Amino acid sequence: MSVAAQPSAHEPPYSVRHEIAQGALLILPAGLGMIPIGIAFGLLVVQSGLPWWMAPALSFFAYAGSLELLLITLITSLTPLVTIAAASFFVNFRHVFYAFNFPLKVVKNPFLKFYAMYSLTDEIFAVTVANPKGWTQPRVISAGAVLQICWVGGGLMGVLLSSFIPFQIRGLSFALCALFITLTLDACRTKQEIPSLLLGAAAFGLALLLLPSQPIFAAMIGFVATLAARYTIAVRLTRPLPAEMESDDAA
Repeated sequence: MSVAAQPSAHEPPYSVRHEIAQGALLILPAGLGMIPIGIAFGLLVVQSGLPWWMAPALSFFAYAGSLELLLITLITSLTPLVTIAAASFFVNFRHVFYAFNFPLKVVKNPFLKFYAMYSLTDEIFAVTVANPKGWTQPRVISAGAVLQICWVGGGLMGVLLSSFIPFQIRGLSFALCALFITLTLDACRTKQEIPSLLLGAAAFGLALLLLPSQPIFAAMIGFVATLAARYTIAVRLTRPLPAEMESDDAA
């Protein structure tokens, strides 16, 4: 039985099985890296005094590693729902910009399109940006599903391991932060993202001085504002000259 499919009149036929395998292979390195962080997350859930089922529940309903770790702290400290909602908004606000370069248009099925939007994470975005061509509906869905399986599976492994570890492990909440620090340092190797790193450091420094009680939220707002200003300036500087000005310069 053939597994060929025709996505549209303008796209060549593809093998669904092959595309599913390709999506899994593309995201597998990132997925394997998420397993130990998921284990740390599962351990943190149990060691924070929360029920074990909170690990898979947060992984399904929140599904954002940085937000999930933050939610544990907010829940255990009995933070008001308004503050939790604001924190969720600012932490995941960056995903709004991911949609501009994410190949969502290849996903035609409305239910699968909803899942593609739901499963869009930093890792999925990084893989699609690094491999901008060749994305199909099965490949996008496969990549998102494999990554989520790795994350949820890692969390469940952490929950199981917690029953064999009688003592508290300190520093588990720093696991994902350490990952983002590593990604930041790796991005700065090209020296193109050093200005972004400096802007982030400056935004956090000002937030500590101006709003010491809420430095994270203030720093996020300031960082987003400076990035938007930097992008606007870069676009204006690289904008081509009008034809009239070019003809005057040539004369």
